[in-house]
Amino acid sequence: MASDTLSADPVSGWGRIDVERLGGLAGYGMPGARLRSRGFIMAHGLSLVDQATLQELFLHPIDALVQTRDAFRYSLTRQCDNRLHTVVVAETAVPEAILNCLRDELVSP
Repeated sequence: MASDTLSADPVSGWGRIDVERLGGLAGYGMPGARLRSRGFIMAHGLSLVDQATLQELFLHPIDALVQTRDAFRYSLTRQCDNRLHTVVVAETAVPEAILNCLRDELVSP
């Protein structure tokens, strides 16, 4: 995406983006999993390029519903018009700044 086509504020009105890693070798976030990787980031804390990428992911999510063996998918959730809007996208589509907000934790049995 060319920088000259970026809106001045691609995520206008957006706030917190909740992020969760799913799948992978350890089965993060899957039913019965003992590991969870979650975090959040404020949309306006991202660079304009990452904001535009995030906007594009919510408007036109890249299908990550087909699981690739041991690959990660990411659930991204934002609040819009008092409703939650969630997309699940492939790891390759998620900006590095968003991936950096994740923290791993053990889940009690």
